[in-house]
Amino acid sequence: QVQLVESGGGLVQAGGSLRLSCAASGRTFSSLNMGWFRQAPGKEREFVSHITWSGANTDYADSVKGRFAISRGNAKNTVYLQMNSLKPEDTAVYYCAGRDYIGSYNRRTWSDYAYWGQGTQVTVSS
Repeated sequence: QVQLVESGGGLVQAGGSLRLSCAASGRTFSSLNMGWFRQAPGKEREFVSHITWSGANTDYADSVKGRFAISRGNAKNTVYLQMNSLKPEDTAVYYCAGRDYIGSYNRRTWSDYAYWGQGTQVTVSS
């Protein structure tokens, strides 16, 4: 089993920045591909970003490309999401997710991930 714990959310003004962290425990973190998703009230959970187990490959939703950056520190068992130039429409609960790097899956589909954190609230005021 894998336990994921997010931190770093909060209230920020539009144009500001936040860095989310997701700490993993329970198994070898370096064998997991990791993703970030978000869910705003009344909306579906949506893909934000993905990073492969080695950190060599990343992917971003069009809505955050150029503003957000995903990274990981395997020695610290942590994945990060640096969020810059935040907009009110970025307001949501942000979740980190993980799955084994072996096997085919759609990295943008939340149901293809096996492990989830509890989420952290990000609120961007205008």
